[in-house]
Amino acid sequence: MDLKDYREQLDKIDDQILRLFLDRMEISAEIGRWKQKQQLPVLDVRREKEKLRCLEEKSPEEMGEYTVALFSLIMELSRCSQNRILNSSSAEMRAIEEALRNTPPLFPEKATVACQGVEGAYSEIACGKLFQRPNVFFFRSFEAVFSAIEKGLCEYGVIPVENSTAGSVNAVYDLMRQHDFRIVRSARVKVDHNLLVRPGAKMEEIREIYSHAQAISQCSSFLQTLPNVRVIPCENTAVAARFVADSDSPGVAALSSRACSKLYGLEILKEDVQNSGNNYTRFICISKKLEIYPGANRTSLMMVLPHEPGSLYKVLSRFYALGINMNKLESRPMPERSFEFMFYFDLDTSVYSPRFIQLMGELSDLSEEFEYLGSYSEVI
Repeated sequence: MDLKDYREQLDKIDDQILRLFLDRMEISAEIGRWKQKQQLPVLDVRREKEKLRCLEEKSPEEMGEYTVALFSLIMELSRCSQNRILNSSSAEMRAIEEALRNTPPLFPEKATVACQGVEGAYSEIACGKLFQRPNVFFFRSFEAVFSAIEKGLCEYGVIPVENSTAGSVNAVYDLMRQHDFRIVRSARVKVDHNLLVRPGAKMEEIREIYSHAQAISQCSSFLQTLPNVRVIPCENTAVAARFVADSDSPGVAALSSRACSKLYGLEILKEDVQNSGNNYTRFICISKKLEIYPGANRTSLMMVLPHEPGSLYKVLSRFYALGINMNKLESRPMPERSFEFMFYFDLDTSVYSPRFIQLMGELSDLSEEFEYLGSYSEVI
């Protein structure tokens, strides 16, 4: 036999698999209709576990894992079909439908906005991209920004979540689970770090450089050329610039923005010292109230999954089955639960898509905790 003969055999087998798969999906649909009449849930965990165990036992040992993976996906597809039939409206979906009805057609031009840091921070720059006339209130920490939103002190908050070169802002993801908020929009800001000094200061005089930890990471190659200089993290790049401006010493410098050099009367001793010219930070705009503005094509979710094999796979296979692209997956440890994690997802799906509606009705069955953070568009 040659390759053509083998492929013809595979084609015949695939045709048989397809016919059997369609037969199975039809029976699954009938089960869904029966469950609807009996008011029973789609997911029967005990039944699925027992079924997968039996199938694995029937397979040769070396094929057991492949068999479980195959039938786990088939069962996911069956549940998708049954949920479509049941068309049950989850609490999350009802909240989304209400937000779509009540959110104004235009994003607000002016609002009270909480930002971390001081005047000149990149958060303020992001705020200017999101709002035309924001009234900005500055807070010392990310947690204070979340609290300001939660307590209603400000209408919106703007916080960084990830950088294209330094990765995620872990402190923000850790705070997400502790606070009640919704994401209403996001923005990408080009980040260019500069070495700022007091007027007249020389490079050979520099003994200390201040900046935010992420900015320090983003400028690591430049800092390695200064082995005798002490690098000191602080709350914010703008805080670093203000500290240098208030200092009497010519030996201190800051890694900060060009805007901060003008704002605080500093000189740019060396410009664009970041490792990569393609350096962007993504900020999210958060609100206490769920608002979904027209054009929302990105959705953020948080989930705590069962601490068992395949739990994350089941969620990812659901995205795959519905044809939903995932832009980001972030995991953060849960201190109160040893070796367990909270998962954060960004999904590329329109809030108006039937696939999105179906997904919202299904994810709570797959997780121990599930939170819909919002659907929104991104300003570039």
